[in-house]
Amino acid sequence: MEIQNFLIPAAISYLSGSVPYGYLIGKLKGIDIRQHGSCNIGATNVTRVLGKGWGRLCFACDFLKGFLPVLLFSLIITTDTAAQTYIPVLCAFFAVLGHIFPVWLKFKGGKGIAVAAGAIFALAPLTLICGLIVWGITFFTSRYVSLASIFAAASLPFFCFIYSYVFSWEPGGFSLAREILLIVLAALTILKHTSNIKRLLNGTENRFEKKKDAE
Repeated sequence: MEIQNFLIPAAISYLSGSVPYGYLIGKLKGIDIRQHGSCNIGATNVTRVLGKGWGRLCFACDFLKGFLPVLLFSLIITTDTAAQTYIPVLCAFFAVLGHIFPVWLKFKGGKGIAVAAGAIFALAPLTLICGLIVWGITFFTSRYVSLASIFAAASLPFFCFIYSYVFSWEPGGFSLAREILLIVLAALTILKHTSNIKRLLNGTENRFEKKKDAE
C-alpha cells in the first residue's frame, strides 16, 4: 500500500479524536471546564462539575469519536488484507492520541478512556464488554473512577488474547497489531493516571460517593 493510504485514515482519526467535547459542553454552560474540578476535559470531570446528564453526553460523544473512524475505515477497506489488519488499529491509536493531545487546545487534552472504549468496541467488542465489566466491578466496590479505568485498561490485552487467539470469537481472529495496540493503550492509561495513582496511594483521590436518599 502507498503511504497516503495510511496517512489519510490516521489524520481523519486524529481530527475526530481531537474534538474537545468536554470543553465545548463547558463553554455551552458558560464555563471553562479546564478551570474546574480536576481541570480535565473528560466525562468524569464534566459529571462532577455539570452533572450526570452532561457527563453522559460527553462520554457518548467521546466514545463515538473513537468508534466511528475505526468502523468507517473497517467498512471502506475490503480488498487489501494488510490494510484490513492495520488501518483500523491505526485509526484507533490516532483517535485516542487526538483526545490526549488535541491541536485545538494546545495539545493538552484528556486521558482518552471513553475514546479508547469506542475504538476498542469497533475492533474487539467482546474484549470491550469484559473490560467494562471489570470497570463496573472496580468502580462500584471502590467508588474510584481512576482505579476502575486503570484496572479495565490493564485487563483488555488479556481478554483480547483469550477471545481472539484461544477461542477466535473476535472479528478477524487473532491480530498481533490489535494486541500490541491494547498493550500500548493500557500503558498510556497508567501513564496518564500517574497523579491519580499518587493520590490513591496517599488516600487523597476523589471518590464518587453514593447519594443519600432525601429524608
